[in-house]
Amino acid sequence: MIMLKICAICKKGSQKGRSVVRKGMAKKKGGTGRKTVRTTKREFLPNLQKIRIILNGRKQTAFVCTKCIKKGLIRKA
Repeated sequence: MIMLKICAICKKGSQKGRSVVRKGMAKKKGGTGRKTVRTTKREFLPNLQKIRIILNGRKQTAFVCTKCIKKGLIRKA
């Protein structure tokens, strides 16, 4: 089963996080300091590439993260 946001080899998936908006001048530049104004939820996605690999002795198309490709954990079909 192919899932779009998960690596077929290491099962790396998306991570939740926040995007922080800050306003104001930094103290070292003469201001009163940077203040956090708002945070919005966001998602960090892995760098997945769609390639043909040999998985369980069969050729199949899968989404694999670039770290697994660089480490040589896959065999290309």
